[in-house]
Amino acid sequence: MTKIYSKIVIDMASGKTLEEQSFDYSGSIALCGSSGGGDTKTEIRYAGYIEDKHKDFLNTVAAQRKSDIDNSPFADYEEIPVDVAFFGTGYLISSFPSLYDMYGKFMAGLDIDTLYSQIFEDTVNAPEINNLVAAEAVMMDDDIDMNVLPRFQVGMRDINSVMSSSYVCGRAAIEDARVKALSRFSAELKYRMIPVVTDRWRTHLDWNRHTVMLYAEIMRTYYQVKTNVEEHFYNLKELDAKWPWTVLGQERAGLGALQGAKTSDSEYRKKMGWQETVGTIAAVVGMAAMFL
Repeated sequence: MTKIYSKIVIDMASGKTLEEQSFDYSGSIALCGSSGGGDTKTEIRYAGYIEDKHKDFLNTVAAQRKSDIDNSPFADYEEIPVDVAFFGTGYLISSFPSLYDMYGKFMAGLDIDTLYSQIFEDTVNAPEINNLVAAEAVMMDDDIDMNVLPRFQVGMRDINSVMSSSYVCGRAAIEDARVKALSRFSAELKYRMIPVVTDRWRTHLDWNRHTVMLYAEIMRTYYQVKTNVEEHFYNLKELDAKWPWTVLGQERAGLGALQGAKTSDSEYRKKMGWQETVGTIAAVVGMAAMFL
């Protein structure tokens, strides 16, 4: 004979059986079940004060659910257009030339030899260089008129050769020296400008390259930011759509807050009653903290 319980009520605080319904069964244990006869129902009870606290907790959760379920924190956010935030008001990505167009302006078809010739001409024969040569010529003429010619004329007068061919040759020699000195000054000045030409040429090439690279980096950053912002907005929309299930999920967790307090009679007797009670209260308090 086997005693089959169809209902049993156990006080979880004391471990005592408060109510039971059973019948005697004789036969194969394998057939013992709902088909063996009668409905089987098991009811687990907890200490009265724990059940009361859990009931109050569930009422609090239900009230909070009613106020929160239609008050999603992820709704009514303002989407800031990426173009406005990135470029400023009034500008769009279409307001800027394409990367291919930017490359075409600064790099495509660039002849470095022609560029060097242009920079050389602009630097060596610049108006400033010509003005320096002209200023040097004026200073030479002043020095000749104020110092060289007076001494030359006095010397020629002393030897009574003012009207001779020697005087003419002397003046020609002075003018030749002037022309050579001025040419030497101009050549040296322009020679010293060649490193400047090279630096300007290299700087121009680097500037073109850096301009294209910087433009490409700006475009890459723009599309990366655009992707991140749109993903953020999609996540907010998803969280807003899932908000009712999130609230209901918290309520479902509250309903199962006492599941951790279940234990068998033999396990219960191995523990002190206060240990089981503290564990159950901790579970309920932990769930309550999620809604406060």
